[in-house]
Amino acid sequence: MGERTVPVELLAHLRRARDHIDRHYQEPLALEQIAAVAGVSKFHFTRCFEATYGETPIRYLTRRRIERAQDLLRVANLTVTEICMIVGFSSLGSFSTRFTRLVGETPTAYRNRWAERGGPHMPGCYLFMRGVFDHTKTAGPDRAG
Repeated sequence: MGERTVPVELLAHLRRARDHIDRHYQEPLALEQIAAVAGVSKFHFTRCFEATYGETPIRYLTRRRIERAQDLLRVANLTVTEICMIVGFSSLGSFSTRFTRLVGETPTAYRNRWAERGGPHMPGCYLFMRGVFDHTKTAGPDRAG
């Protein structure tokens, strides 16, 4: 299978789209929206993004969300459901499935393993008070506000 080459002039646009994902991973991001940041169609964007970064844009977004969830599971005193919503997942089931697939253990098992090491935890209320997270995202769409 031949290697796909990406036009050099498109690389900066792909980088901008990847940076957009990194800044807005907590928000619902559609492929069309991310491709628009790069200024190309979603099909061309997906092919070029994967050729450049080795994974599809949605897989990259999912991985970034899971990485952020790992950080929070290690240091924040939040429930798995709260963390799921904070990092941009809308379903605890899909979050847990993807987390387990990428990390090799459930979010709860991951948090418990790190807790056994005795690391400090930041109270969730402190994170919300400091504006680190928007607490309305953890309430669900029908209760937020």
